[in-house]
Amino acid sequence: MKRWQGFFKAIVNPEIEVGLTPRSAVWKKNKATLWYYPSPNKKYSIPLFLVYSLVNQPYILDMAPGNSMIESFTENGFDVYLLDFGIPGYEDQDITASDYIVNYIQKGVKRALRHSDAKEITIIGYCLGGTLATMYAAIAEEPIKNLILSVSPVDFETAPYFDKLAQATKEGRLDFTNLLETTGIIPAKMIKWAMRMVTSPIYFTPYLSLLNKAYDDEYVDKWKRLNKWTSEHIPFTGAAMKELINELGKENKLINGELYIHDKKADLKNIHANLLVISTDLDQLVVKEQNIRVIDFVSSNDKTFSLVNGGHTTLATDKGLPSFLSEWLPQRSDPL
Repeated sequence: MKRWQGFFKAIVNPEIEVGLTPRSAVWKKNKATLWYYPSPNKKYSIPLFLVYSLVNQPYILDMAPGNSMIESFTENGFDVYLLDFGIPGYEDQDITASDYIVNYIQKGVKRALRHSDAKEITIIGYCLGGTLATMYAAIAEEPIKNLILSVSPVDFETAPYFDKLAQATKEGRLDFTNLLETTGIIPAKMIKWAMRMVTSPIYFTPYLSLLNKAYDDEYVDKWKRLNKWTSEHIPFTGAAMKELINELGKENKLINGELYIHDKKADLKNIHANLLVISTDLDQLVVKEQNIRVIDFVSSNDKTFSLVNGGHTTLATDKGLPSFLSEWLPQRSDPL
């Protein structure tokens, strides 16, 4: 009886609070906000700068007390900055991926360095945010001490899904340019449908999982937060999608050393930061073949690839810091 009561309660009343870790806005540009999360017991002089994807909202990194990556970072002594790109509208259709890198990520990093009075910074990119973070690091003049890429596609030689469409795009038999220029912006519903086609074409498994443990109030609350996040995709600017498809998906220019960002060459050899690349063995969106080779192209002396158990969102929603990160990061963050 409690299982069925919990199940229907979650379905009828899906709203739940997210993003509860104390924070303040330290910089804004257009729809974007740079959020600052101070550590209550600061232990390290190097702050963390988090870059999330353009596809989803970043509150998955701060779902709830006890279920928040950002909270875990601050409790472990790190000051945290999160770049929230916001939700683009039709008026933002001409913002390219390069614009996001130079005008948002790079300027946000500069603001975080000034605000923290830190001499160096750690960049952590999640999913497509890690792709953008890698592109930024390849042109950055700012002092990046550590670069962490979590389930981030960087190498597009392999297409784990829609492989025939990807091959047709690479061969020039399929071109989305006119469509993207005409529509201007990809609606959130289309992004959501595309993600579902890859991960859950028939979307009922999460509801079976809910029914199975709907008697557990803590599980139901966590389920509602994750379901809220997976249902709230955001629009994608046509200019950014066009650039990513042509420059990365079609030409793989970042890996091949041929990418330019605002007329500046983005060469992976320019990256000297300590590098940690993370992939998960059950990820349906980003497979290890899409990020493992990046360590072969950077100039970093300290570089590690880690394949861990879990899915695409596991590292963002786990309670506490993953063991490999809790060991790797403090050793490279200059204790106070």
